[in-house]
Amino acid sequence: MLYQLYELNHAAMAPVRAFADFGKMYFTNSSNPITQTAYGRSMAAGFELFERSTRRYGKPEFGIASLDIDGEKTAVEEIVAWQRPFCRLLNFAKVKKSIARSQPTLLLIAPMSGHYSTLLRGTVETMLVDHDVYITDWTDARQVPLSQGPFDLDDYIDYIIEMLHELGPDTHVMAVCQPSVPVMAAVAMMSEDKDPCAPASMTLMGGPIDTRINPTAVNNLAMKKGTDWFARNVIVKIPFPQPGMMRDVYPGFLQLTGFMSMNLDRHLNAHQDLFNHLVDGDGDSAEKHRDFYDEYMSVMDLTAEYYLQTIETVFVQHALPLGTMTYRGRKINTHAIKHTALMTIEGERDDISGVGQTEAAHKLCPNIPKARKQHYLQPGIGHYGVFNGRRFNAEIAPRITRFIKASMQPVKTRAKKNKAR
Repeated sequence: MLYQLYELNHAAMAPVRAFADFGKMYFTNSSNPITQTAYGRSMAAGFELFERSTRRYGKPEFGIASLDIDGEKTAVEEIVAWQRPFCRLLNFAKVKKSIARSQPTLLLIAPMSGHYSTLLRGTVETMLVDHDVYITDWTDARQVPLSQGPFDLDDYIDYIIEMLHELGPDTHVMAVCQPSVPVMAAVAMMSEDKDPCAPASMTLMGGPIDTRINPTAVNNLAMKKGTDWFARNVIVKIPFPQPGMMRDVYPGFLQLTGFMSMNLDRHLNAHQDLFNHLVDGDGDSAEKHRDFYDEYMSVMDLTAEYYLQTIETVFVQHALPLGTMTYRGRKINTHAIKHTALMTIEGERDDISGVGQTEAAHKLCPNIPKARKQHYLQPGIGHYGVFNGRRFNAEIAPRITRFIKASMQPVKTRAKKNKAR
């Protein structure tokens, strides 16, 4: 009933939102003399905040049409390179093929944790300068018919392996936050199977490899409540007339409530600041707020089986660091990873994945040579700053690029080695 009540409330608010939208238009119309008064600007600001607070935000677009490479503007084309019911693999292909051919292939695994992959738009734009970038574009579970079957943690790992096969040898994989665990599991399985498409390097960023280390509020909540509590309290069925109706999901609107409640004061202050910026006519600051919250408020439903298995495996059982995690009935052996270079990155103020949780990956991979391992702790940033923003662009991304270039081997060389095996 919870999902139905949410939908009913959204529908019931539609006339009020329409009135608020009309009010904003009235008080921002250039032909209306009240627009130039403090009263008019206050009314317009109030109507906009109400409309934005009650709106359902759709899936954003990446919108990357071009970028500057060495001072030259280069056109970019968004291409679907691979597709399954729950995910598309997008390639941001440079129109100048000579540039793309000379750059390493980077598979960016976006988190499937509530927000759309466009949350990493800035990450893509930055890495795109020096890499041929592919990114996972996860599908909102409410859009996937029940006839397409379930999607769980094993399916997630399947997708990663299939994508690495699609891209071929010498691919470099980068996992942001949540996918660090399934990416490491996939690389371990491929390494154990001596798969020639195992990635040349693996970069894990702010990921919950071992949540026993410096546990955060998120980690403690999962441990305290347990998987059964989440199954009883946050799993609901998608209602009619959505394409995915009757599918059990952890709905996006509940996730957003959780996200907002973690830093409620900061979000309230941000909206108060937006109101003030609108009244003062500070368009640049108001636009920055709109851009951030248009992305932040856009959320997607997650399949119940994937969500609950992730909680149980990663946050309750700590299965990967304890060596008990399995995939399709096979135990995952991270010691099998020998030839894939490993880099881990953390933020000093990360309140989602505590300091040390991602670095723990190094202990789980003792057979990777020390020369092919790297860890970096970025001072002064939180979780979001690990993969986006000014410090990511200036300090983190260049380190990743140098690490990837150092771990590269010519395709022919790797092919000969694999053939010799």
